[in-house]
This record gives sequence, structure tokens and C-alpha cells, in this order.
Amino acid sequence: MFRVAAPGQLRRAASLLRFQSTLVIAEHADDSLAPITLNTITAAKHLGGEVSCLVAGTKCDKVAQDLCKVAGVAKVLVAQHDAYKGLLPEELTPLILATQKQFNYTHICAGASAFGKDLKLLSVFLSYVSMYVASSTSPVGMSEWLDQKLTKSDRPELTGAKVVVSGGRGLKSGENFKLLYDLADQLHAAVGASRAAVDAGFVPNDMQVGQTGKIVAPELYIAVGISGAIQHLAGMKDSKTIVAINKDPEAPIFQVADYGIVADLFKVVPEMTELLKKK
Repeated sequence: MFRVAAPGQLRRAASLLRFQSTLVIAEHADDSLAPITLNTITAAKHLGGEVSCLVAGTKCDKVAQDLCKVAGVAKVLVAQHDAYKGLLPEELTPLILATQKQFNYTHICAGASAFGKDLKLLSVFLSYVSMYVASSTSPVGMSEWLDQKLTKSDRPELTGAKVVVSGGRGLKSGENFKLLYDLADQLHAAVGASRAAVDAGFVPNDMQVGQTGKIVAPELYIAVGISGAIQHLAGMKDSKTIVAINKDPEAPIFQVADYGIVADLFKVVPEMTELLKKK
């Protein structure tokens, strides 16, 4: 049975949608915008209403200009101060909350990266954070950014990669992850891992994909030797195409995979790599 809404209720619903607005916290480094920020903007547009971006740091001009060219961004807010060097969450949180208070944003979004998780403000309704409002918007130097040393890598960053190759406990050792690195090099892909592989000491924590690791949504996700625990699926289920390689035909990963290969990964992966090298 359908309930007929009164005209006043319809007007209120339309009004709420019209005044809905989202603030996206931009992530950047060395004057370049992180790809995950563009993904966050896309997600923010699905919420409806106006989308604005907040850029904080010491040199934000280039990043702000790049954001002005992004379709769907109505406003770019820039905060330049030495206190925002390194984008430390202790310094950014008061700024973000003060910005929300000034412009009355209904949603705040940040990418599902280490930066975004530190802020703990990914797609959070403001009713959950309004209990804490900074008493002053002036930077107070709660933390100090000392230095950052970046190493250049030809492999894309995990959360922003279009192709991700991930390995699980089925690889049996950290040395065997070289099979995935070789395959990833041919696909220009990032390399990730399941929690089981991280817990086993095969690879470092920053490679973990899953509910307690990094959230990825690439165009192609290749799961190698991964059983498919719920915790891992939560971190990659939004991938456009999922390919699973596992010798166990009953592995849960096949239930979410678009394509599955039931075979020995130690034979299949090198064969895939060699075929790609010939192209």
C-alpha cells in the first residue's frame, strides 16, 4: 500500500535536496593532485547538491587551478599556511569543521586513503561531528611537519590505480610476490595483498586491500591466491572487472569474480606475464 504524501512534505523533501551540499577534502603532494581526490569528487556528485573542494597546504595554487577545471566542482576553497604543511590531521580538523560551520555543508568527503582515514571524515553526516567544533580557526601548531622524502616509482599508487594485482596466502612467501610484480609491470598495475598475506609477513601493511586496509575500485582487479574473505571483499568489491586465480574451485572469491581461473598460480601467472611481453 502506498501512502500519499502531503504537499508540504513534498516541498520539504525538495528543499532538503536543493540545500544539500558536499565538501571534498583535496589530497595532494608536490603541487600535484592525488587521483583519489577525483574519485572522491565523482562520489560526492552522486550525493546531489553543490560540490566544493577544500585545498590546504603551503603551496596550493597549482592544485587549486587544477580543481577549478574539474567538471562538477562549483567552488574551490584555498587555505595556505605553514601549519598545513604535510596535511597533518591535527591541524586540518579544526579548519575543516570551521569551513563546514561557515558554509553549512551537509556532507564531508575524503578519499579512502591513509590521509582520508586519519581525518575520519569520509562521507560522514555532519550530525555525527557537530558535537565537536573548534574554538578557534587559527592554526595553533598542535603538530609539526618535519620532512618528507619521496621515492619515484613507475608503479601507480594502489588506491588510484586503474589495474590492481593482489596476492594472498596462496603465494606462500614474500619472495613469490615477484611473480605479481612482473605481471603488474606488464599491465602498468599496482600491487596489493590480502590481510592473510600481510599477517604472514609476506608484504608490508601499506599493501593491504580490505576493510582494515585500503579500499580500491580499479577497472581491473586480479586476485591471485586469495580465498576471498569478507574483510578482503569489502575493500575491492566495487572493482569494474574482477579476475580470480585460485586452485580451489570452492574459494569464495569466485562468487564475486567476473572471470575465474581454477589452476596453479605458479604456472598461470608466469604464462600470463610471458604472453603480455610478446604483445
